[in-house]
Amino acid sequence: MRRIVTGVVDGKSVFLADGKAANFHAYQGWPGHETSVIWTTASLPRLPVTFDDEPQPGIRVTPQPGETRLMIVRFPPDTVFADPRFDGATYGAEAGAHLPGLIDAFEPEGNGFHTTQSVDYDVVLEGEVCLELDDGVEKHLKQGDVVVQGGTRHAWRNRGTKDAVMLFVLIGAQAG
Repeated sequence: MRRIVTGVVDGKSVFLADGKAANFHAYQGWPGHETSVIWTTASLPRLPVTFDDEPQPGIRVTPQPGETRLMIVRFPPDTVFADPRFDGATYGAEAGAHLPGLIDAFEPEGNGFHTTQSVDYDVVLEGEVCLELDDGVEKHLKQGDVVVQGGTRHAWRNRGTKDAVMLFVLIGAQAG
């Protein structure tokens, strides 16, 4: 996953970064699962962007009202949960370190359901994935499909045999 960041130095457009994000993480407890917060903005972003703005490991993933988070997530097929290499305790510790705020939004039953106080723009970049809502109804999504997630309780399911990669833009919102 390559990330390029541009900015302005001495009045000239420049490349500030070209490579993996600082907080990219490949999970040992959930083999094949990867997350990265690519970039964040404050509720009132400022220009020019500087490399000092790069989100570091441990950044709170769930944004406050007006803030944004740009994430890329790789979901391996759900069959990995039956794989002896899957280790829920190890994954939980890793997620606590790499997904603060977001991991707290997940229900304790381990069913994958979670709710965030954000409007999310979700794009399937690779593979296929299902989005499940409260009533058990699922929508099957393919590469290029876009979901506008409006603070709903939901779960992502990879019922296929190949990894799914998604891009998420989370915009912090106020409940009203």
